[in-house]
Amino acid sequence: MKQFFTHTLALLLVLALVATDASAQQFSKRKQYNSVGVSLNAMNYFGDITPKPSIPSFRAGATRPNLGLSFTRRFAPRISVRAALAYGRITGDDAKAADQNDPDAKFRYNRNMNFRNDILELSAVGIFDLIENRNNYLKRPDFVPYLFGGVGVIHHNPKATDANGNIVALQPLRTEAQDKGYSLTQFVIPFGAGARYKLNKSFDLGLELGFRKTFTDYLDDVSGNYAPNRDALRSAQSQYFGWDITRNFPGTYDRTAQGGEMRGKSNEKDWYTTLGVSVNYILAPKVKSPKFR
Repeated sequence: MKQFFTHTLALLLVLALVATDASAQQFSKRKQYNSVGVSLNAMNYFGDITPKPSIPSFRAGATRPNLGLSFTRRFAPRISVRAALAYGRITGDDAKAADQNDPDAKFRYNRNMNFRNDILELSAVGIFDLIENRNNYLKRPDFVPYLFGGVGVIHHNPKATDANGNIVALQPLRTEAQDKGYSLTQFVIPFGAGARYKLNKSFDLGLELGFRKTFTDYLDDVSGNYAPNRDALRSAQSQYFGWDITRNFPGTYDRTAQGGEMRGKSNEKDWYTTLGVSVNYILAPKVKSPKFR
């Protein structure tokens, strides 16, 4: 699965570079145009607190909304560049995601971790249309599928609910007794596919599926091993989320004899996805009248 995503991203970049060089020279500035858009998406994540410890596994009940604003510039018959700002939430809960009767999932069920993470994302992507438009925006095709890929930066902050129902930020607690905390600002690689439908001369309706490859395993605050013992965790809240939450879960085993064991899969980074619709308004370019002397 990882190789599929890597190869897909590489293909997107190659197609964009080839298409840009071949077509940008043939597309006059009079045909270029801008658009602004809003999007409403369903947001999910792939990580340690999912039904299976693999990228395709997610729990539909953990889906949360994501809202976005975008600005797009069309440069060539197939090529556009989009800048976007989006805000959304991902969630996970071991008690709901992992089947306690599944031998492979019982470890995660007994871990009893829960989290939510509000993510602010700023991205810039190149869009490669599979159907070209060599005319102006008025004569654009009615239906256009496309691929996209680019770079982005996110700010995130995983939190969880304590025994009293309070929402607590997890990063400062160092729940795995790390020497250094992880960064709440991370780079991501957004890529995916979508389609646009022309509603009228000024509006397009879009449907898009996007993936975000991250370079952190801490979107859910779960990555490595349990602390070697409870006293290695420096605060009461850190001890609760890093140790007690597992021991106090009804029917679980005693963690005191299992310090240092695996808590998460540190060899796999977290991902998140968006699936949703967008409405884009085309900013009609001004047509300059020829000057007569």
